[in-house]
Amino acid sequence: MALRFQSNVDFTDVPIPTAIRPTPPSTGATIRRAKTLTRPERSVAPHQFTGSDYNGSEIWRLTSRVLTFWAPGFLLSSLGGLKDKNVRQAWREKMTLCIIILILCGVVGFATVGAQRVLCPQDQSTQTQFLRFNSAPGTLGVLGHVYNVSSASSSPVNLLALSEASSAQDITQLFNRDASDFNACSGLSFRVALDAPCSNTNPCPLGNINSSSTFTSLGMQDTGDLVGYSWQQVTALQNYFVIDGAVLNMTTYMNMHPTGVPTDDVDAALRTLLQTTVSVSGKDGTRLFYSRSDLQSAVPCLKQRYYAGNIDKITPGCFASQLILYAGLIVILGLVLIRFIMACIFSWFLSGRLAVAPDSDTLNRNAISPAVMPEGANVSIDNRAGTAPWAGTGGGARKLGKKDYKSDRSFASSTTLTNSSSDSAVAPVMSLASIGAELFAICLVTCYSEGEDSLRTTLDSISRTTYSDSRKLIFVVADGMITGAGEKNSTPDICVGLLDADPRFGNPTPMLYEAVGSGEKAINRAMVYAGHYTVAGRRTPTVIVVKCGTEAEAAAGKKAGNRGKRDSQLILMNFFSRVTYNDRMSPLDFDLFRKMHILMGVTPDFFEVVLMVDADTKVFPESLGALVNCMHNDQMIMGCCGETRIANKRQSWVTAIQVFEYFISHQMAKAFEAAFGGVTCLPGCFSMFRLKARKTSGDDWIPLIIKPEIVKQYSQNDVTTLHQKNLLLLGEDRFLTTILLRTFPNRKMMFLPQARCKTVVPDTFKMLLSQRRRWINSTVHNLMELVLVRDLCGTFCFSMQFVVFMDLLGTVVLPIAISLTYTLIAGMAIDPPKTFEQAIPLLLLISVLGLPGILILITTGKVVYCFWMLIYLAALPVWNFVLPLYAFWHFDDFTWGETRKVEGEAKQVDHSVGSKKLNNESVPLRRWEDWERSRLRKIRREERRRREFERQHPAGYVVGQDDLLSARDVRSQYDGSDSFSIVSSEDDHWGMQIGGYNEESSQYPPPPVGLILPEDRRLESAKIVDASELEAMLESGFDDRQPSPVSTPAYTPRYQLSDNGSSTQLAATHNGYAPLTRSTSPTNTPTSPSFGASRAGPGGARERYGPLGPLDPATKF
Repeated sequence: MALRFQSNVDFTDVPIPTAIRPTPPSTGATIRRAKTLTRPERSVAPHQFTGSDYNGSEIWRLTSRVLTFWAPGFLLSSLGGLKDKNVRQAWREKMTLCIIILILCGVVGFATVGAQRVLCPQDQSTQTQFLRFNSAPGTLGVLGHVYNVSSASSSPVNLLALSEASSAQDITQLFNRDASDFNACSGLSFRVALDAPCSNTNPCPLGNINSSSTFTSLGMQDTGDLVGYSWQQVTALQNYFVIDGAVLNMTTYMNMHPTGVPTDDVDAALRTLLQTTVSVSGKDGTRLFYSRSDLQSAVPCLKQRYYAGNIDKITPGCFASQLILYAGLIVILGLVLIRFIMACIFSWFLSGRLAVAPDSDTLNRNAISPAVMPEGANVSIDNRAGTAPWAGTGGGARKLGKKDYKSDRSFASSTTLTNSSSDSAVAPVMSLASIGAELFAICLVTCYSEGEDSLRTTLDSISRTTYSDSRKLIFVVADGMITGAGEKNSTPDICVGLLDADPRFGNPTPMLYEAVGSGEKAINRAMVYAGHYTVAGRRTPTVIVVKCGTEAEAAAGKKAGNRGKRDSQLILMNFFSRVTYNDRMSPLDFDLFRKMHILMGVTPDFFEVVLMVDADTKVFPESLGALVNCMHNDQMIMGCCGETRIANKRQSWVTAIQVFEYFISHQMAKAFEAAFGGVTCLPGCFSMFRLKARKTSGDDWIPLIIKPEIVKQYSQNDVTTLHQKNLLLLGEDRFLTTILLRTFPNRKMMFLPQARCKTVVPDTFKMLLSQRRRWINSTVHNLMELVLVRDLCGTFCFSMQFVVFMDLLGTVVLPIAISLTYTLIAGMAIDPPKTFEQAIPLLLLISVLGLPGILILITTGKVVYCFWMLIYLAALPVWNFVLPLYAFWHFDDFTWGETRKVEGEAKQVDHSVGSKKLNNESVPLRRWEDWERSRLRKIRREERRRREFERQHPAGYVVGQDDLLSARDVRSQYDGSDSFSIVSSEDDHWGMQIGGYNEESSQYPPPPVGLILPEDRRLESAKIVDASELEAMLESGFDDRQPSPVSTPAYTPRYQLSDNGSSTQLAATHNGYAPLTRSTSPTNTPTSPSFGASRAGPGGARERYGPLGPLDPATKF
């Protein structure tokens, strides 16, 4: 019924071609809409995810097939049950990711443990290879070997005295030996090879060096070690030099030949090294001797005959392993210390400045009005300021013009405006003091299967915040006709039951909108309930959107309307994006516009921030104000989250192990990221985003979360690859943060510890597995996106990009990390470390686990959190081994699992699944002016029909269901004819898409004509009455009588069509917001006595009714 006129009306609203300028009609100036018509989502293909196209990167797909060659497709289909091609590809990609993670874990394990054992094996020979010269008393060296002489005899040489003089010194020259004993010297003609070792110059009092009995008789014991020398020691010792690492003692040769030997090249080389070369770091003859062949032939002989030890140095392998160890120590310990220090600095100095209320200088400055659209989106010849059509043009009054249907179809979809003011070149500005410190904030509460207690707790906490009711609007979205497990009533019934509905809006009508989904799920319907949430004397404007599904879904009765949390968020994001740009609205958007305007007294473009809260979250009273102050104090902040604490911490062991994990993820991880303005994940349970921000110059708006590119990326329907599904179907909140950081890398994402909330966490291990599976997989894929963003804060290793990379690496190697940790603890207990290098891993472990405990005492001062930390440490195998492994193996599971159970549901299906494809053009999209024109025509048409019906039926009529007019049956029961019924919009193309209520009916007061100041600031704008005025008021008295409803017409539209005889002019204020005036009824202002008009309630009782509903909420109790 609603869409039966599709063939007669153009639903697409084709943009005006920008190449050829159409001829403007004669009725008035045309809207140019240069920016709106060239918006990216209308002409450019949707944003493609980094590293993937529509079907994924070909290289990645090929890699997944190569690594899973052992699993042919027919086996996966027949034995594995993976019938669908996309499901098989997702399985292959999952296995490929698992293989890559396994390789990374192997690399980390090798670098931590294996590198040292492979490159520098610590066996007995290498551990005791060298004994440093002059370091071990009671030892002497013979041919480079260390001997223990502590029990040696003192005859014929006092060996113990030599050891005391210089331990491990070379005494080879004291032993008897012959030149023929050195076979390496045979055939050489140099004096170093021919001279007798023992002579009158060099006496040898001890026995033969080649006989073991000599050492036994002297009481010398071989230790098995070699004498080690440092380069400094070689430099200090006379007649010592080094060849290829071997230390040679040439004392006997130099004593025998005090002067040079003619024609002996080796002698000349020796004297060059020992007498003429001056070195401060040792004497190395390797290059000299190996550069000439004749000298090189003497090297083996020199090593065999004059060897005294070796340079005490580590091998290249040991050096490389130590380099890896120290590099890991510097990087990891550096990151841990920097995180700790920056978290403390943020907690002590930075966060407090953000939470304070803005100063008077900030509020007293003039800036662009919220009614002005960004980037010239609504610029026309007569509206050069670009104000919204519902706010007046350039500060002047205006009226809606009549369409010229005779022109080109694409041009006819534009709007004609008539401006009575010629001065429209300057954009309307306003003083920020008129809004005040409390920005207009909308509180989005998404719910799915929560119970009444959870919903009531959340709504109570938001309503009870210290934030003024006139500045906040609760926006609840019920995701489908769902009944939670164990609940008697459905979630929509619970939500609507908590609402004090506004009688002005009657029963809501299901409205069409474009949903997030494919196939038949691409279209959805929703009903908008509007009213107030009343608690403890607070009365907060509230809108409840119930997604009820299409007619086919409602007939099926299975989770009708359910599209997921992302779709719930996009209802709000799409709405504000279309309001901000005056883009084409769906019927749901226009219904929201009308009801939000009536509830709040201002058009929706006055809202600047949105607080996103889950339905099981309790917001602390000061939190909303603190987050708004944060937005006030730094215009570069586009998102901010508070600290989330656990409400059911003592419910079970599962909740107990999460307490410290929540604390440290906020107070350390997010605080560190906030110090640089780059928080990588704003949790969806409690985060505030800026809808739009004023430029620094204050002359234009910059849309942020409602920027068309952001909305388009976040609302992608066709997600086919594993990467896309993990981004969009599991971690919506983290992905929203990712695309914001990627689009606005120079803006800030912050964490504010002064804003707090409590939430209910999973209390069973099965629910925890399901939740963390989604969170871990979402984290991995979002960090893969962020690590490629080059414009983040810092450079190289001192950048957020490097921190993101380390977080990504740390996440995927958690299983091997915890395994190595327990291996390290066991190894240290069995064999305590003896050197600093061996203690490095223990130092890292202590720093990683101990610094958070210090942070607890510094930031909170609560020792009880140390107890929760011990519980967390005891559960480390669960956090770092069980949960990651489970998540990695379920990379291809895109359902929400056990986190949100629905009554009677067996197995969940992700929201991207759809069957037959529908045409999205069946959702009518029109601009606000077109919807408003149709609404006014519908009202006039209904009034004409009512008058005609009254004339035809003098006996009266009644208004039945769906606004059907029925005459009272005054005929006989035997007449045989039914009563008449007339559909009010049967000849209107758009009437069925517009709500059947009339918010401008005379029995209800109009919305406020200006900004309502909070209670504590009302007196600032109050008028001071002088003595003469007071005297006149006392003489004339007050008239408390209510105006007669008979003299008031049934409706008085805000705007009149140009074809009407009389037009209602709108007096625009200085800020560009057009107040509403009525020529036939008394003009009401927020401070006038007549504003609190009374209306007839049930039973004829009258109750006072203000801009936010009944003025005395206590009458409801």
